[in-house]
Amino acid sequence: MTFPIRSPSRLPNPFRTALNTLPDKLARTSDFLIGVELVSTRGTVLETRASKTVAFARDLAVAPGIDWVSITDNAGGNPMLAAAALGRPFLDAGREVVIHLSCKDFNRNGLESEAWHLASEGFHNLLVLSGDYSGTGINGGAKPVFDIDSVGLLTMLGQMNAGLDITRAGAKKATRLDPAKFFPGAVVTNFKLHENEIVPQLLKMEKKIEAGARFLINQIGYDSRKIHELIAWMQQRGHGHVPLIGNVYVLNPAVARVFQAQRIPGVVVSDELADICAAHASSPDKGKAFFLELAAKQVAIYRGLGYRGAYLGGIHSVAEIQRVLEIERSFGLDDWKQFAREIRYSRPGEWFAYAEDKATGLADISRPNAPGLPNARNITYSYRFSKFTHDLLFTPNKGISKLGAKLCANAKDPMQGPAWLRTIEHASKSVMFGCKDCGDCSLPDIAFLCPESSCAKNQRNGPCGGTRDGKCEVDEFECIWARAYDRLKYEGRAEELLAHAPVMQDQNLRGTSSWANTWLGRDHLAKKYASNPNASSHH
Repeated sequence: MTFPIRSPSRLPNPFRTALNTLPDKLARTSDFLIGVELVSTRGTVLETRASKTVAFARDLAVAPGIDWVSITDNAGGNPMLAAAALGRPFLDAGREVVIHLSCKDFNRNGLESEAWHLASEGFHNLLVLSGDYSGTGINGGAKPVFDIDSVGLLTMLGQMNAGLDITRAGAKKATRLDPAKFFPGAVVTNFKLHENEIVPQLLKMEKKIEAGARFLINQIGYDSRKIHELIAWMQQRGHGHVPLIGNVYVLNPAVARVFQAQRIPGVVVSDELADICAAHASSPDKGKAFFLELAAKQVAIYRGLGYRGAYLGGIHSVAEIQRVLEIERSFGLDDWKQFAREIRYSRPGEWFAYAEDKATGLADISRPNAPGLPNARNITYSYRFSKFTHDLLFTPNKGISKLGAKLCANAKDPMQGPAWLRTIEHASKSVMFGCKDCGDCSLPDIAFLCPESSCAKNQRNGPCGGTRDGKCEVDEFECIWARAYDRLKYEGRAEELLAHAPVMQDQNLRGTSSWANTWLGRDHLAKKYASNPNASSHH
């Protein structure tokens, strides 16, 4: 079911041009592109409560000045109408659509199935996300999935674009599907408080690019210096060719309070900005003119800093979109520089990747900030012992590794290894790490922190974007990726934090011996060693 719209054959359609598609516009033009977020609704498009969403969608489908519409996937972890149901009329009207696809509600099989469904319907532009933790659905809370994460999903889409190999074991002839045509993007945030949150996010962004992200959208934020740091980081580290889109969320006093309280994972508004927003609540228009102008100033900043476009959210009518764009067009060529000095709403103690340029208020890209001291609490004796033991037992082609492989191969059940060895493994890992017996162990990938027992989303390829001041958005303990970063930084190996990625855990190994699986070449660690015999056994 899709919302009603006039037949596209009768529409005056300014959108069908030689450079119509989003990939073409990003690759073959220097245009500053405008995207608009459409948040889905619960129930069918025929519901009374959906009328505003449907009306907004209908207007967006024919509105000039908009390059693409982006449709959310169960935003906030809440059940919503599938994005494709709202997206079809946009395609019919010649409008480019970006469909959000997240890992919270599907395992890898479901994600592959949904990707084929979207491709079959003509949706090739995908914004890939790990996703928010699952919210409340029918009869209570839903069980989150997170079988793979955004890096894993980007890797999978890349395999589909290359022609997915579906050859069955033992088959004499290889079988490949026709190549898909996905144009996947991803999200990045550096609007975090601590160094051990920010740098892992930037390193994960690089892994997303390596895994196939063709464009990036930054998270909601209101600090021009951080906005400048993100594009500077990309350019200085060889990623300047990847289009970066700036997120512009139109605030109002109520939303500002929600963001200030960090009730939306990964999004924050400083106390200073929240107070300004609250002050405008008493104005006759509830601050609407102020908030639209603030959004227009952010658009101008993104344009001035060299971003490839702006992504407008928190907006509910085409008239408001046109007003933001009209205000932005009224600015002088260099006005954005003054706006950048004004919109600097960081928080006390916030870490920056570069020193401040006092003249502009932006980043001085010639002066990267030296990393601070790692949190000493994360440099534990348990970590040192674990690393020593792992190197002793699992360094490829060494004596104990060869002995372990022989013992497990000759055991009654090679998937478990000798019973006495399995008992030692299970007891020691349960006590030290809260082991969940996944069988495809990522402890050595994450500085000997367990992503199953200590990460609500089982993130094996870097942190999700939802931490709140270094704490997990779900369980309120320090994020394991922040802790892992501290451990590696202490050893001078912070750049190696995500050297292991991408990892897609093999669920077929669950309940089996991870030691046996490494020694006998069944898990992702063994496959890494096989492809790179000189790889470090602990990272």
